[in-house]
Amino acid sequence: MPRPVTNALQSLGRGIQSFSVAQRTVAIIGIAVLVLGISALTMWASKPAYTPLFSGLSGADASSIVDQLRTDSIDYQLSDGGATILVPEASVYDERLKAAAAGLPTSSTGGYALLDKMGVTSSEFQQSVTYKRAIEGELANTIGAMKGVKTASVRLAIPKDSVFVSEKSDPTASVFVATENGVNLSSDQVQAIVHLTSASIEGMKPADVAVIDAKGIVLSAVGTGTTGGADQQASDYEQRVRGAVQAMLDRVVGPGNATVVVAADMSAQSAQRVEESFTTPTNAPSLNEAVKTETYSGTGGAAGSAAGVLGPDNIAVPAGAGKDGTFTSSDTTKNNAVNKVTETRTIPAGSMNRQTVSVALNKDAAAKLNISDVTSLVSSAAGIDTKRGDAVTVQVVSFNGAGAADAATALAAADASAAADRFAGILRVAIITVGTVLTFMLGLLLYARRSRRQSREAIELDEMIEARPVLTAPVVPFPMPAAATPLYIDPTPTVAFAGLPDADRMRVEIDALAQRDPGKTAEYLRSLMDDRQPV
Repeated sequence: MPRPVTNALQSLGRGIQSFSVAQRTVAIIGIAVLVLGISALTMWASKPAYTPLFSGLSGADASSIVDQLRTDSIDYQLSDGGATILVPEASVYDERLKAAAAGLPTSSTGGYALLDKMGVTSSEFQQSVTYKRAIEGELANTIGAMKGVKTASVRLAIPKDSVFVSEKSDPTASVFVATENGVNLSSDQVQAIVHLTSASIEGMKPADVAVIDAKGIVLSAVGTGTTGGADQQASDYEQRVRGAVQAMLDRVVGPGNATVVVAADMSAQSAQRVEESFTTPTNAPSLNEAVKTETYSGTGGAAGSAAGVLGPDNIAVPAGAGKDGTFTSSDTTKNNAVNKVTETRTIPAGSMNRQTVSVALNKDAAAKLNISDVTSLVSSAAGIDTKRGDAVTVQVVSFNGAGAADAATALAAADASAAADRFAGILRVAIITVGTVLTFMLGLLLYARRSRRQSREAIELDEMIEARPVLTAPVVPFPMPAAATPLYIDPTPTVAFAGLPDADRMRVEIDALAQRDPGKTAEYLRSLMDDRQPV
């Protein structure tokens, strides 16, 4: 090993041995932190990026794919309860091709591909069931492609055709939707699902589709549509009206000085009404007209041939002989044009029967307000219909401010506690960070100062021997620094140095010189160190 390297290692060893317990502890902690940081950075930089290989898998498919990944020695991760498999991004396409070649995933809704597997000996029942399964699978795949939808399942109830038209019922459908974490379907998405399903089945209406999510919430009910049942409609209506009235009163009497309660009574019955109306058009010609006229005339003859009139008991009474007989009859039939209007209306559940609005105003804030004007404003904002039986009640009462003050105090205390916790956390992290940095920097500084002192004090013994003429004679054999002053040592060895090797004798002479004149010795040694520094 080269001498500079050996000297450096020996100096480092002597420096470490000269450390105190505290310095060694700081140095070890600094080295450990540095090693851990480098290791964490290396692991993070070398960790591959994972991307989904398949999602929405069943347990059997996930197990088969995991077995394939283990066979190929591919790292993988599971998420979403094992339904999603993540693999390194560099291997995702190869593994998808291998899975497809192996027929994975096997569990699928099928779609129209089920019709390709039907044989010629399939019964009518099998054909109808397979066709319905194919339509269900296609609808589920289409709905599952929507943004935010993880999986979807569709079930159709298609009645059999009957020759009795009056007994024919409409088909219905139920759609189960499982959304991704933190995603809720909007009303537009629910409407899209409803209309997509109803338009795919002949004779199905949007009101015949039910949509349910994974939480068990009915998003669209059969017969009522996406608006929900009567209770849900009443709740939505009450919330909407209360918000509008409350916003208006907050601007009038100030926030916190008014409270609004809305009660809506909605009908839970649905009905279908058919109404026909007829009107006569003005100046419209007749569609057709028929006129029938009969005329009879004759003279009187014999008494037996004279015309008579029926009398009591249908007995003919002679009309008198010798008179003329004349008869005229006219009949007119007209078919006039008539306007006919047939109106068919479906009345869904949720029609408003009656609503009431109750408003309480703070006495301190509403002292100068006209209650009649406030009542009129509330009636207009809530859409009150007196003919329907709606009612509005506005009362001025004294509000209890104790609860509000306690709530404000509790909120202020909670905010202060949260702020103190955040500040304490930030301060804790800052102290740890600053302490770690200062400790590491202090360790580096101590090590640098120790290394510098060791390098200044470490002089090669061979160089000291070569510099002996400088120490023993006034003649300097090589250029000396300007600031250096030649040192003189008695060249005559004393009795104590007799018999010692040259190196040991030189060391003893240098120690004796350092004791006699430490300043000049240090200055000379410093000059030698400066001469050794590379330019």
